[in-house]
Amino acid sequence: MRPKENRLLALLPENEYSAVVAHLEPCATPRGFIIVEAGATIEHVYFPCSGVGSVINVSPEGNRVEAGLFGRDAFAPTAAAIDAPVSILEVAVQVPGCAYRLPQSKLVGLMRTQPVFANLLHKSVHVLAVQAGFTALSNAVHGIDERLARWILMCHDRIDGNELALTHEFIALMLAVRRPSVTTALHLLEGNRFIRSVRGLVIVRDRAGLEDFAADAYGKAEEEYERLIGPLRKSAR
Repeated sequence: MRPKENRLLALLPENEYSAVVAHLEPCATPRGFIIVEAGATIEHVYFPCSGVGSVINVSPEGNRVEAGLFGRDAFAPTAAAIDAPVSILEVAVQVPGCAYRLPQSKLVGLMRTQPVFANLLHKSVHVLAVQAGFTALSNAVHGIDERLARWILMCHDRIDGNELALTHEFIALMLAVRRPSVTTALHLLEGNRFIRSVRGLVIVRDRAGLEDFAADAYGKAEEEYERLIGPLRKSAR
């Protein structure tokens, strides 16, 4: 693992890269790892090199729904970039991987002295906000089948290969639907040969077909990322 496996760190000029990397610590991010709990003090900022994480809204009654998704394209929690001491959102890992972490106490100082670093973090915050907006739109106007196709594509954007280690239970939690609805939607996507679903694993077989099926549920936030930052996938679409 190298810091430049994170897209934001890879875009830094050498002098800023050296300044930031001097404060980074490598760490594993297993499935279920909590980067920060809702309402907790932000102690570290994570720059994933692999794996996928979720930004989760948690209601006072304990209901949970995913508001955003990130991987090696971004950093988390984004509240750290405005020197917020506490995260109002939960940030957790859904697909295991690894990352570099930076003490929150160092982040704001680096942003003041490293302008490209600061600019990239601000762009990343904006793109995640755009993604969250389109998630809200999709939740309102699209059916579970299109929403699931979008979500699989977003995960696929952030990994190598075509295998996603995801359970039906976890997908249901992230999409705020019942587990049987996820099972039915997975069967539909599998019947169209877009994916293959086995226990604890979703395998993307036909990405182009999945994109066509998702239609306008997917693509706008991804276009914004590529416009402002660069290619989201290792091989650009």
